Amino acid sequence: MKAVRLQIPADADYIDLVRNNLLGVATKLGFSFEEIEDMKVAVSEACSNAVLHGAKEETGGVIDVSFEFDTAGLVIRVVNYGVPFAYSDARKAASGIQGNHPSELRVGGLGIYLMEALMDEVEMSSDEQRTEVRLMKYRG
Repeated sequence: MKAVRLQIPADADYIDLVRNNLLGVATKLGFSFEEIEDMKVAVSEACSNAVLHGAKEETGGVIDVSFEFDTAGLVIRVVNYGVPFAYSDARKAASGIQGNHPSELRVGGLGIYLMEALMDEVEMSSDEQRTEVRLMKYRG
């Protein structure tokens, strides 16, 4: 499996670099415009969560991103080095937008819902040192 790796500061100002790298890799692999746009939204959500919840001063506040690809498709890994993330609890709370009035909307869970809706596979793992989000998009 081939890979392109990127390390960015844990700062929202750098998420566009991840999106631009994704655009280049996914275009080279022959993904459609719509598939690429879906992947860009999903990776933006993963990176935004990493910025919000994962930056630790001791690690320099960085996020590691890799784009791993072969004939099956593209795997995007987003790794941050912060407090553990309780994915199973967040997954249970994840849902689409519900409610008829803005006051009925709750905060949280939409990012996970979007990633799962836009990608073929989404996996998260977390321990005391790091949290990793794995996003998979199959070719064709």
